[in-house]
Amino acid sequence: MQDPSVRPTLATVAKLAGVSVASVSRVLNGMPASPEMESRVIDAVARTGYVPDAFARSLRARRTNQLALAVADVGNPVYVAMMRAIDASLRTTDYRLVLHSTEADLGAELDLLGTMRHGYVDGLILQSLRVGSELLAEITRLTIPTVVIGLLPDEVPIDNVRTDTRQGMRLAVEHLVATGRRRIALVNGPIDTVPGVARWTGFAEAMTAAGLDVDAAPVEVSADFTHVAGLEAVRRLLARTAPGAIDAIACSNDLIAMGALRALAEHGLRVPDDVAVTGMDDTDLAAMCNPPLSSVSTGAAERGATAARLLLERIEDPELPPRRCTVPPRLVVRESTAGGTSAASSGTRRPAEPAELMRGEP
Repeated sequence: MQDPSVRPTLATVAKLAGVSVASVSRVLNGMPASPEMESRVIDAVARTGYVPDAFARSLRARRTNQLALAVADVGNPVYVAMMRAIDASLRTTDYRLVLHSTEADLGAELDLLGTMRHGYVDGLILQSLRVGSELLAEITRLTIPTVVIGLLPDEVPIDNVRTDTRQGMRLAVEHLVATGRRRIALVNGPIDTVPGVARWTGFAEAMTAAGLDVDAAPVEVSADFTHVAGLEAVRRLLARTAPGAIDAIACSNDLIAMGALRALAEHGLRVPDDVAVTGMDDTDLAAMCNPPLSSVSTGAAERGATAARLLLERIEDPELPPRRCTVPPRLVVRESTAGGTSAASSGTRRPAEPAELMRGEP
């Protein structure tokens, strides 16, 4: 009787079946074999409880059946939505998703890309807030199929999924102006990031187009794109502005906007009666805030699903030309900006006006 503490091997199966190890391997790998040999091998496998070593087989086949997703902050709901969409796209495949959180640190991103050379995944989906020359050099050196979510220079030959948060911020400011707001402040994320630059540019463009003095507009920069950093940034903003000097705050993402709601409450200011607030990303949290938050959807789930599709297609056909896919932003109006128009308090999705799709941003 087989010792249960000893794991059966191909040799164990071959000995019981009375055939060679090569014959067992042929049957288990679906190669041609006689019906008698197939029957003997299958019976021996069942009797021994043999289970193929998936890791060893993956090394021989140079396949791991794993795909990696690397994002800046695994706690940010926008990346959770991406992850869920990617994972859902993989459920009908043999692939499983491995998640990495880089904390938007360039060193961590470079280290992660370096480990990709060891072949522990079959493909990578990367989202980065700072896409500089050093990171681009590492991305282009990768030998595994790769998709980047966010802005890439057009000459970089990597599959890319993007949205246009510059246009997204314009939509938010245009909406605030349409509801009668004129003293609009911006609480942005770090200006050395791709989204930070894009959202500041969109804010300035929309303010100028509305005939408002962008140079006089209060602007505060958050240390990062988190709720805590956003709360501190809005506290600083309110501390240095006179009462009534602000009637709206356009925030660079939903987490910063949640910080704005709390800081305004601390100052006894009502949303939206005293100050309207908009966010960006339209995460699940936007609908759960008090009041529910008007936000610009950046299509996180759609970007994730698109990235998964591009990656699977790239794995299937490595010779495909680089693809660029853009997911347009759209405004979602809720109670945090209600009061200027009847539509503003409906809480329904209002599609953005058709707009020029420029180079997208993460």
